[in-house]
Amino acid sequence: MPERKTLERAKRDKREGKAASTQAGEFVREQIEHVREGKHGVRSTKQAIAIGLSEARRAGVKATPSKSASKETKHRAKKDAEAAHDGHAKSATRSRATTKALKKESTKPASHAALSRQASKTAASRKASDRSAAAKKAAATKGAAGRSAAAKKAAQTRARNKAGAHHHAAH
Repeated sequence: MPERKTLERAKRDKREGKAASTQAGEFVREQIEHVREGKHGVRSTKQAIAIGLSEARRAGVKATPSKSASKETKHRAKKDAEAAHDGHAKSATRSRATTKALKKESTKPASHAALSRQASKTAASRKASDRSAAAKKAAATKGAAGRSAAAKKAAQTRARNKAGAHHHAAH
């Protein structure tokens, strides 16, 4: 069961008219936190994301699976969406079994490095035009203050990386 704060964040995103993927992102973030805290582990970064998306759908977020998703994934997504409305409780036995199995898995897939690898891999499979469109949309929705903050942060990172390069060259 997702935490109340996650549900509230997703509701706020919906109120603000944000995309379903943004609302679902709250649940994915919660899963990654759970793995990092050691509540349970996962086989892979993809599994953590899948669990988050499933919880989001069960909480009523209209996160549609991608066109390229497998038949099984699409079927599961449909069942999760239906579960959001049918009001029956999850089976305690099944829930316990899942948690027990997940507890034996690793927490490494939720590390910063693993998430970064996953994001890069996913981005690489997208067309350059799609990546560009996503970046443009992100910049457009940021607003002036957000853009200014992002520019400042980028400048700091550049400065830090430049300083780091000199530091490494000296040794």
